[in-house]
Amino acid sequence: MSEWLKAYRENHADFDQPSAIGSLPSDPFAAFSLWFDAAVQAQELEANACVLSTTNAQLQSSSRVLYLKELLQQQFIFYTNYSSHKGQELQLNPKASLLFFWPQLMRQVRIEGQVQQIDPAISDAYFASRPRESQLGAWASQQSETLTDRAELIARFEALDLQFPSKVPRPPHWGGFALHPHYLEFWQGQPSRLHERRAYELSQNEWKSKLLNP
Repeated sequence: MSEWLKAYRENHADFDQPSAIGSLPSDPFAAFSLWFDAAVQAQELEANACVLSTTNAQLQSSSRVLYLKELLQQQFIFYTNYSSHKGQELQLNPKASLLFFWPQLMRQVRIEGQVQQIDPAISDAYFASRPRESQLGAWASQQSETLTDRAELIARFEALDLQFPSKVPRPPHWGGFALHPHYLEFWQGQPSRLHERRAYELSQNEWKSKLLNP
């Protein structure tokens, strides 16, 4: 062993520590829950924030940050305006991906799968739990459409406040999507730059995992 490598190993303890990836559960959803809970405990900023990537008819991909609201029956649930840019792309091409990044823990999780709209009753229940301003905003925003000026949006918001003086119903164009994954990949950063990766892939209704080179 060279003197440089010897010194490098001494300064990077991860060379001789047990693998952080190898000890993950064989169930990828249990693994995700374990890492998500760790991110919350570490007070990662917006631990449930993730990047959703979609593709249009011209195979142009687009990405945006949104919030994961629930992991329900092995489905990743998020909410949006079905008529929005991402909503239209998901209805055109239901294949999508999610990316979580937790910098303090040096971790990220990639999730690939197919989406479908969730049961309207679930969307109704979640919408009813939202603050009034969020409920009115879901009606007021013609998401992704051209806006003449902000005053136009404010005027719609104020008019809706009068239209719905008490309970605000869920707009028919707003609700949840469920992403059913077929691939999850866990990445653990290491100070040595020899990062760790473990992929879970669904094959014939069975999850199989393997380690990947960084």
